[in-house]
Amino acid sequence: MIKGKDIVILSIQPWDIEIGSNCKNIALEFAKENRVLYVNPPMDRITRIKQKHSERIQKRIRIAKGKETDIEKLEDNLWKLYPRDTVESINWINSNRIFDVLNYRNSKKLSKNIKSAVDRLGFSDFIIFNDSSMFLGLHLKELLQPKLYTYYMRDYLVKVPYWKKHGERLEPKLIAKADVVLNNSTLYAEYGSQFNENSIMVGQGCDIKMFTDEKDQIKVPKEFNNIPSPVIGYVGSLTTLRLDIELLEFIAKKRTDWSIVLVGPEDEKFKNCALHQMPNVYFLGSKDSNELPSYIKGFNICMNPQLVNEITIGNYPRKIDEYLAMGKPVVATSTKAMEMFNQYVYLGETKEDYVTLIDRALSEHSMDKSNERIAFAKSHTWENNVKDIYNTIIRSTQKIVWN
Repeated sequence: MIKGKDIVILSIQPWDIEIGSNCKNIALEFAKENRVLYVNPPMDRITRIKQKHSERIQKRIRIAKGKETDIEKLEDNLWKLYPRDTVESINWINSNRIFDVLNYRNSKKLSKNIKSAVDRLGFSDFIIFNDSSMFLGLHLKELLQPKLYTYYMRDYLVKVPYWKKHGERLEPKLIAKADVVLNNSTLYAEYGSQFNENSIMVGQGCDIKMFTDEKDQIKVPKEFNNIPSPVIGYVGSLTTLRLDIELLEFIAKKRTDWSIVLVGPEDEKFKNCALHQMPNVYFLGSKDSNELPSYIKGFNICMNPQLVNEITIGNYPRKIDEYLAMGKPVVATSTKAMEMFNQYVYLGETKEDYVTLIDRALSEHSMDKSNERIAFAKSHTWENNVKDIYNTIIRSTQKIVWN
């Protein structure tokens, strides 16, 4: 265990993000034994101009002007920081040299804001936990001189267009600088190990408590009253960058006796796809995160019909743990990241596999199998995940005294 330390978390996601966030869950666990400062991404100039009328940006502007505090206490041992300085929007720049100069300037602004905050909080010998911030985080090790600099990879961001442009060049440099690189996927660990021998897989956690139904208290929504069984369901963002529309169409056409239920916000391609014209496909829309367990309970089979591409092949889908925590049979696309689930999840590679495996999952479902899935999911709590993170850091950085 790492206890009684000061930790600065740099994230690409703000604390008030509406979707689930690994980094927030990790921050909450860190704060049980350490003092933690969660650094929101700084406001960039284009966003400040384009969204100046939104309350979120108005709050940032008031903070920048000194009219509101930049540090807010969230709970004991946990604070969030709104960096006061606006950074320049530079990702559109094609010249590597110009981008690097301006990126260093942005990093200096951010480091100044962080330094001010840690001084006021009385942090010393702090650890930096960088959650995938490959541009702004590139120079923070030398600018802030932390006791330890860790880099956390939970997505293959260099394959996402925004990050790819400069990330394929810069992320390896950041990985090489880090004292330890933590990864929630074997694929990412292998990628990081090309540049840093301390690139290690630590898995991921899940908020199991939210998906626990041992006392049968979770109620299936009334929307399911008019949906025929069996229900084959998915919860999550419906985006064509990650999900296979053709696969879903194939399943719906092949088995018209199955109800395909999709819960989550849609991108434009999903909104305009043929699935909306199929009588056995039901779009239930976006739901609050605390409602998701009740929708999962309404499924006979849970699925993760993801595409296999550069972005998804190493992705650890936390929804699999959520499905399993409710004891549900799960059919998912076979990827490297899914190998660790192969004893508890039906893994398919083709459209035909999905139909066969869903049939098999329906026929093989039992209370014993349900209990096995729940027990496996319970091993993936955030508490256990952070213990693995602590142990990995300590083992990988023997030169640092942790007492």
